[in-house]
Amino acid sequence: MTTEKTEGTTPGATRVLVLNSGSSSVKYQLLDMRDRSRLASGLVERIGEETSRLVHTPLAGGGESRERHGRIPDHEAALKAAAEELAADGLGLDSPELAAIGHRVVHGGLRFTEPTVITDEVLKEIERLVPVAPLHNPANITGIRTARALRPDLPQVAVFDTAFHTTMPEYAARYAIDVETADAHRIRRYGFHGTSHAYVSRKAAELLEKAPEDVNVIVLHLGNGASASAVAGGRCVETSMGLTPLEGLVMGTRSGDIDPAVTFHLKRVAGMSADEIDELLNKKSGLVGLCGDNDMREIRRRVDEGDERAALAFDIYVHRLKKYIGAYSAVLGRVDAVVFTAGVGENSAPVRQAAIAGLEELGLVVDADLNAVRSGEPRLISPNYARVAVAVVPTDEELEIAGQTFALVDN
Repeated sequence: MTTEKTEGTTPGATRVLVLNSGSSSVKYQLLDMRDRSRLASGLVERIGEETSRLVHTPLAGGGESRERHGRIPDHEAALKAAAEELAADGLGLDSPELAAIGHRVVHGGLRFTEPTVITDEVLKEIERLVPVAPLHNPANITGIRTARALRPDLPQVAVFDTAFHTTMPEYAARYAIDVETADAHRIRRYGFHGTSHAYVSRKAAELLEKAPEDVNVIVLHLGNGASASAVAGGRCVETSMGLTPLEGLVMGTRSGDIDPAVTFHLKRVAGMSADEIDELLNKKSGLVGLCGDNDMREIRRRVDEGDERAALAFDIYVHRLKKYIGAYSAVLGRVDAVVFTAGVGENSAPVRQAAIAGLEELGLVVDADLNAVRSGEPRLISPNYARVAVAVVPTDEELEIAGQTFALVDN
């Protein structure tokens, strides 16, 4: 889909509100794109429950966080509450300085390959993609509808998790199943975490003092959800997640790669329904299924205390990382950097050390002292003599969404 700049933004307006709407939560950040600074951020969680909570943090001027407790019935109420908190800081949604609202949308299929101004037609197409993203797109749609109702005059932009991966060649995106069946039901590999992979691969090139088109990078986005990508010259050529975010690496509660016949086996032998198997693989597998914990800090604590289940879970997690690093090294042919990002990738030195250990023949080495440094800045953790750089680059999906949104609407 081609996109055009939209009318409606106040001349000189530079602020962008970024919304990430989940099934029971709304995360938001307000940024000023003049200097890419954050003015405020917040989280509304447990929407629809009696224990709803809003945490709002004014970031300009170093104000203290504020909290609201008590039932917030729906997303409309959540956004209105967030708007009230922003207004209390002089940052209301009615401000003429607000240029647009940028929405994270998880699944854009093949139609949406770039940020897109949301129209009724666009919203209908996002709705048509619900069958391939039943856990994510409905919540994103709710956030879009609510924000459009609150500010119908303001440009609203969808930034898609899948867009960065649409550059994958067909031989990487296709599953080896009947083509007619696949096409009829939109079955192919789409990939996710695209805004993170785009941002981090670009920042990695900056760290290496090279242009993105001159760099081949393996990005490891390791959070509760985890994905890997192979980025050649700024374009994604392979990624680990597929039709859904279930494929690929071992994650906090998701299995990652698994023999598809396991699902048939569970249905035939255990009598499990499709919904039960779905819940098992998405919510009761991965690290939590292996050892009962999905927090890598707790798992490492248990490993250090000699817990065998935690140690096995850690080893399985790392083994899968090594497989993808090796596979993507073969796909790229030449690798300039392996980059760790997201919660685990940025903060777990043991994961980084273990994932790279033994890969010296691929030119990969980690310096233990550099790896132990905690910093919020992009940094190299490999020694100067390493043939391939190993880096930690903090991701910033909100800034990426804001940047893509502002570039589209800035007149």
